[in-house]
Amino acid sequence: MSQTKLSPAPQTKHFYMPRGFYPLLDIALVFVSYALAYYARYELQLIRPVFEVNRAPFLPYLPYAVVFALLLILHYRGSGLYKSNRGRSWLEEVYTITNGVANATVVVLGIYFLFQPLVFSRLLLMYVAIIAVVLLSLVRAVRRIAQAYLRSKGIGIQRTLVIGAGDVGRAVIRTMIARKELGYYPVGYVDEDPERANVDLGRVLGLGGLKNLAKTIRNNYVDLVIITLPWSQHDLILDLVQTCRRARVEVRVVPDVFQLNMRQVHIENLDGIPLLGVNGDALLNVRNRLVKRVIDITLIMLAAPVLLILWGLIALAIWLEDGGPIFYAQRRVGLNGKAFNMIKFRSMIPNAHDLRAQLVKESGEDPRHPKIKNDPRITRVGRILRATSMDELPNLINVLRGQMSLVGPRPPTPDEVELYEPWHMQRLQILPGMTGLWQVNGRSEVPFDEMCLLDIYYIENWSVQLDAQILMMTLPRVLLRHGAY
Repeated sequence: MSQTKLSPAPQTKHFYMPRGFYPLLDIALVFVSYALAYYARYELQLIRPVFEVNRAPFLPYLPYAVVFALLLILHYRGSGLYKSNRGRSWLEEVYTITNGVANATVVVLGIYFLFQPLVFSRLLLMYVAIIAVVLLSLVRAVRRIAQAYLRSKGIGIQRTLVIGAGDVGRAVIRTMIARKELGYYPVGYVDEDPERANVDLGRVLGLGGLKNLAKTIRNNYVDLVIITLPWSQHDLILDLVQTCRRARVEVRVVPDVFQLNMRQVHIENLDGIPLLGVNGDALLNVRNRLVKRVIDITLIMLAAPVLLILWGLIALAIWLEDGGPIFYAQRRVGLNGKAFNMIKFRSMIPNAHDLRAQLVKESGEDPRHPKIKNDPRITRVGRILRATSMDELPNLINVLRGQMSLVGPRPPTPDEVELYEPWHMQRLQILPGMTGLWQVNGRSEVPFDEMCLLDIYYIENWSVQLDAQILMMTLPRVLLRHGAY
């Protein structure tokens, strides 16, 4: 009799903010902005001096502050700033904030020209606009930092069950894994196909079929259910929605738009009727690949003086330990399945490759995973190099040759590729990289299927900003030896 799979017992706590908290906070910040602007204009006199006869009290400015605050609240409510939107970036919030402040400033200036009050300073209003943007944006940044910290402590996390393990279901799961700051914890998935319903995706459990959905929700303390089934099964989807509602959990349905990533879809509005258009251009088209290539070469050239000194010291340490070769070239699979020799500093004994098959068998490790825990083939110098990832510095030669990039999926060996399932092959659609999403999310501790989910998420969501974020996150992960062996 099979044993029921259960996700780890919940350690999550929820935090709730009163509905009107942020509007009230924004109103308070507007009054703070007026107070600071008044101080800057009449006390500090930063740009233009104020003659004593022209010095005005603060009280006449309070009505303008009230109007300014009300205009901001109306604008922010209309633009959806106060609605919960986990996928919205901080820069998008700053844009909305700036737009609202600009509109409020124009209206207040219009009131001034219309009524010509005795007490009014246009320079003070400019101070108000700048200070308000800074304060409102800063509060949003602090909120994001606080939320990320609380979620790292298990507070504010939604335990999420995904229904469907197809392409759309895996896209949802890999997004939740790659974007932990969004606050979703995938406890597992269920599927109507019995062959994949009990197969785990890394640390995301396969929790069985759809028949016992209510029991699965209850046993795994689920907060949110995301349905990713094709629209052709709309009757089943409606039944599942009713089951989730009876179980008193939130439910969301992902639109199955021809199995496309939503970044490939643009939405137009025909008098209230949504029109979906399909963008056929790949995210990493020729232009984007060229940009990525230029960035890679530029960064390597800038770091070259330091790298050459470091290479010399590492090469000397390897040679002094056993007198063996300095470099090690291993056959790897790159873009579109094309094989190449990846160059590394040697961190193992010379005949290490011949012993791999036996070690994988003895350790029980996933043969598709690039590294083996507590590998006895690693030398003393090699352990230091691997812990700091300095054994991979010669990969820069492969980057200059155009065989790799600084950021991308880690290149597998031909033996590993032979064990791939069809969906795993998606990670070979771009140049492999020296670092990537899976490295900054746990490195060698990340199971193989989860590593593939992260790599596919990177391919579908590539941007210069994402590459910069991964590169900046790589250094602290390396220094802290996070997930290294």
